[in-house]
Amino acid sequence: MLVTETADKIKRMEIRGAGRIARAAAQALRDCAEFPLSKNDLGTFRSGMQRAAQVLVATRPTAVSLPNAVHIVLAGLEGATTLDSAREGVIRRAEAFIDSSRHAVEQIARIGARHIADGDTILTHCNSEAALACIIQAHRDGKSIEVFATEVRPRNQGLVTIRTLNDAGIKTNFIVDSAVRSFINDIDLVIVGADAVTVNGAVVNKIGTSQVAHSASEARVNVLVAAETYKFAPRTIIGELIEIEERPPQEVLPDEIARTLPHVTVRNPAFDVTPADYIDLIVTEAGAIPPQMAYVIIREYLGWGIEEFHKAFEINTRHEE
Repeated sequence: MLVTETADKIKRMEIRGAGRIARAAAQALRDCAEFPLSKNDLGTFRSGMQRAAQVLVATRPTAVSLPNAVHIVLAGLEGATTLDSAREGVIRRAEAFIDSSRHAVEQIARIGARHIADGDTILTHCNSEAALACIIQAHRDGKSIEVFATEVRPRNQGLVTIRTLNDAGIKTNFIVDSAVRSFINDIDLVIVGADAVTVNGAVVNKIGTSQVAHSASEARVNVLVAAETYKFAPRTIIGELIEIEERPPQEVLPDEIARTLPHVTVRNPAFDVTPADYIDLIVTEAGAIPPQMAYVIIREYLGWGIEEFHKAFEINTRHEE
């Protein structure tokens, strides 16, 4: 698939979900490397791959999985001295990332399912591949569970969630987002996904997640976040904030209605931030950790240690000057 076609599908949310977005970007870069515009110029190939990466990363600013995946794949260019070695490096790393991403979800499912008890009623918000994998694995393990799934306005991702749960044979209740507080006392465990995890363990996820987690905290219901290690955000170590994407107002209010309301501004943030205090456990393919250990994941699995911190801080300071 062409990079521009993939980028357009990501931007229009035809491809959705942080893991799926990351794999789609890796696949697009792989295809771009396999059929480069230049057949004999390493410099042109390198700059072309970097431009392709910029196009992909610009589509969804909040999903850290996207730039992390692109960074991992383009690392295949490092040390390449010929066009062939550069192409092979990118293709190899893209294929490895796609394969490891799929296996990560399988491992998260096995770990997450252990934290679901027989008889649990679970609440999930939005359509998370990793979160659903945990729930479905628990069902496959023979545990009797029931799920409450939110509608997820304004794009209705909850419809995808309830179809997945229905097809898996899991008893499911479909509720509007604002009904969470009404049902939270019937819930034993909240399981959600993540688009990004910061160094202090805060989680960026679909808008409404923080309200779900707050309600769960008040009701003393544990909140479990399912997230692959490549969803952790290294640059939050140096204080960078994750940009919260604001999507078109037409998703909330059609133009024909908006035109009759000249004094109304429609706000449509796609994500919010859930503080680490509202999260009990983050399940990754590397294991289940308390949110306060997010730095360990960034250091051990994304290659950001104290040296990288100082280097990035120096670069950031020079830019500010």
